[in-house]
Amino acid sequence: MTTPHLKPADYLIKILNARVYDVATESALEIAKNLSRRLNNQVLLKREDQQPVHSFKLRGAYNKMAHLTPEQLKKGVICASAGNHAQGVALSASRLGTRAVIVMPTTTPQVKIDAVKGFGGEVVLFGDSYSDAYNHSVQLEKKQGLTFVHPFDDPDVIAGQGTIAMEMLSQHQGPLDAVFVAIGGGGLISGVANYIKAVRPGVKVIGVQMNDSDAMIQSVAAQKRVTLADVGLFSDGTAVKLVGEETFRVASGLVDEFMTVDTDAVCAAIKDIFVDTRSIVEPAGALAVAAIKQYVAAHKCKGQTFAAILCGANMNFDRLRFVAERADVGEEKEALFAVTIPEERGSFKRFLELIGSLPGGPRNVTEFNYRMSDSDQAHVFLGLSTHGKGESTKITANFNRHKFKALDLTHDELAKEHIRHMVGGHSALSQDERLLRFEFPERPGALLKFLSLMRPGWNISLFHYRNQGADYGRILVGIQVPPKDGKAFDKFLQALGYPYAEETDNPVYRLFLRG
Repeated sequence: MTTPHLKPADYLIKILNARVYDVATESALEIAKNLSRRLNNQVLLKREDQQPVHSFKLRGAYNKMAHLTPEQLKKGVICASAGNHAQGVALSASRLGTRAVIVMPTTTPQVKIDAVKGFGGEVVLFGDSYSDAYNHSVQLEKKQGLTFVHPFDDPDVIAGQGTIAMEMLSQHQGPLDAVFVAIGGGGLISGVANYIKAVRPGVKVIGVQMNDSDAMIQSVAAQKRVTLADVGLFSDGTAVKLVGEETFRVASGLVDEFMTVDTDAVCAAIKDIFVDTRSIVEPAGALAVAAIKQYVAAHKCKGQTFAAILCGANMNFDRLRFVAERADVGEEKEALFAVTIPEERGSFKRFLELIGSLPGGPRNVTEFNYRMSDSDQAHVFLGLSTHGKGESTKITANFNRHKFKALDLTHDELAKEHIRHMVGGHSALSQDERLLRFEFPERPGALLKFLSLMRPGWNISLFHYRNQGADYGRILVGIQVPPKDGKAFDKFLQALGYPYAEETDNPVYRLFLRG
């Protein structure tokens, strides 16, 4: 480090004199109205997702590079980054007229790689994490005589990030109980903590990490920097194995509290932010909001004011499907179960009637996966809407009391990520099966109407449904219909009145599901 052991007052001077506004904008500080109402606390969102590179990283990168000598700028700069710092360096280099070599982990989303190239950066892909990319960049720095622009462990970078706190305290003059800040390497929280503790020391600074990438938390607990053997990559913007020397020193001394959040909580927070802003942040950008929700639940606080820094919005579009799938589970608005049902006439209908009579009022079936496989028992993968946290245990007990053996899968990672998509297969028991795709109206009783109109002699041998948030649900059903009942079955479909398409002759069905 070139300037070790700076005090908050020293950083305050550096922050006040930081050169960031040649490229960065003063981002908005907005009230999250819906989330605030739900939590009974005021939640403020610092919109760093709206920066030109959709991340706060531009501030620190430019401030560092603006302080380089003409000789250093002539030779060029190099950095290692999971993506957001890379874009900041690339854009800053284009503004300052210098070359930028960017070393990125091979796991970096393509959207970030393309963005860096779009700003004129030269991309080198290496390793699985930031730490791997960093080690490679150090070698290239020496070989090519470039100046290294650290993503977090540099006083000028830290000072650039600290301008966020300067703006926040200027924008919000009223009470502020705590600021929640995502931590990867620690540059953002170091800048924020230095400014806040120098200007308004009564405001808490709370650091947030993923539960599978908590290098700073482990380091502070051990009172020395700890290198993680591996890091989770869902929140790639905070996937750092080793925090910086200066950021560790600052965080250890100035951060009031640390928290971890999990993947489901982050997915739920991404949804919360979208509801209030109609913007989609990346996982790292939602850590602070996830932590606020967790903090309020743990401390039962009301009427307080909390600020969250939405630090980035470089979301890989292909990841949205996963986020949407897990958001309701993260909010515990959906519970998942494995239920065993006797393989006998009418048991399916009895089970649906039980769902309709569960304590707490009506619940929507969000998912139903079933494939006949045993002559005695049917195993169903079930999703249900819930009215609040902790209900899945009570629902499981209710199923068991009524002789439907159930397992609570709400917090089972294998079930949520894989098994829900793998229920099915060939069945030797599914003779005379006809396969149909239906569009059911998304309203209570639609499935019960379907079952009530069916002849008792027709057996459901396959069922797959997943709520997609639309007015109509798309459902796949296998029904065992003897050939002699063909005309009666056609009349049943007409009486039902739901749009459908028959898939009995579909080669995909024959390949994967037909007995």
